[in-house]
Amino acid sequence: MTVAPAVTERPAARHRRRPPLLVGLVMIAVVAVGYFGWQHFAQGPHVAPTPPPPVPVIATTVKQQNFPIVLTGIGNVAALNSATVRSLVTEQIISIDFKDGQFVKKGELLAQLDPSTYQAQLDQAEANLARDEAHLENGRINLGRYIPLQKQGFAPAQQVSTQQAKIAQEEATIKGDQAAIEYAKTELSYTKLVAPFDGVAGIRLLDVGNIIHSSTTRGSPTEPNALVVINQVQPISVMFTLAAADIPAVQEALAKGPVKALALSADGKTELDTGTLAAIDNQANTTSGTITLKAIFPNPDRKLWPGMFVNVRVVTQVQDNGLTVPLDAVQQGPQGQFVFVVDSDHKVAMQPVSVRETLNGEALIDKGLSAGETVVVRGQYRLTPGTVVSLANPNDPAAVSNPTPASAGLLP
Repeated sequence: MTVAPAVTERPAARHRRRPPLLVGLVMIAVVAVGYFGWQHFAQGPHVAPTPPPPVPVIATTVKQQNFPIVLTGIGNVAALNSATVRSLVTEQIISIDFKDGQFVKKGELLAQLDPSTYQAQLDQAEANLARDEAHLENGRINLGRYIPLQKQGFAPAQQVSTQQAKIAQEEATIKGDQAAIEYAKTELSYTKLVAPFDGVAGIRLLDVGNIIHSSTTRGSPTEPNALVVINQVQPISVMFTLAAADIPAVQEALAKGPVKALALSADGKTELDTGTLAAIDNQANTTSGTITLKAIFPNPDRKLWPGMFVNVRVVTQVQDNGLTVPLDAVQQGPQGQFVFVVDSDHKVAMQPVSVRETLNGEALIDKGLSAGETVVVRGQYRLTPGTVVSLANPNDPAAVSNPTPASAGLLP
């Protein structure tokens, strides 16, 4: 009788376990419905994204103009003429008549030496001339009396001949006196030290009161033997070098006429003067493979100064109707040089180009472009092929930023 209750309790336990199972099945069904619903709505129509705004750039058109072909070398400025002013006599300096760094004219007095000794020699030579001229005059008077007396037989012929010889002697003496005067004048002129040509005086080497020695003598070994150095700077010369391989091009240009030369600052950014090529050295340097050339510049503003280092551009020819763009338009890529060309729809494309020459911020395009095409000169860092651009005011560079690679995030 005790077995029956145990049997009746087992179905009741199974009945109590069914609700959790049903809950699990319901949850699985809900998740499945949600998943398939999400799949349905996710495959619905997409909303088109808003196109990016046009990128502002500054652009210009490809120009057609005459463009010079140049060779560039490095050189230094030298005075066209340079002279060290020395004395031909040994005397004391009594006055200095120039200032250090002064521009002086040819023949302008630089210093006065004590002239007393040479003035006395000149006075003595002039006195000797006056004395001998008086003797000559007296001899001629006597000869004028002797000749009539000789004709009348009152004077011997020997006396007339002797008087004529005396006159000839006096004439020779006078010539010697005149030569002595010229010599004394020359010696006296040496007491005035003058500028040999138009130029700039350097720092003087001697002061008033010092003895300046002649160029053939020397005082103390430590004592300067010159007054000052004068450099001619208008015009002025520049000695520079080019590759020896450029000699044929330069020779060909010289055969056609004067060759233009441009002098630029050491950084190549500032044009200092325009001159002409004067000479090519008669031998190339076999060690460096270069040739030395000389150019002459008028130097009206004195921007060129002896000792300066400059860049020199020699114009060997002019390319007629060459295609030019600003140098800023040319970019360097993995495949070489290129520019961004803007089409009629304001979309840009990368166009490979070949640059033949660059000068003063302009590039001469050998191939790759045509006259009238529009190229980007500022704002390229945001461009890729197909980018739509808007053309900003070219007179306002600030309208388009042009950052460095670091500020653009291309470098750390």
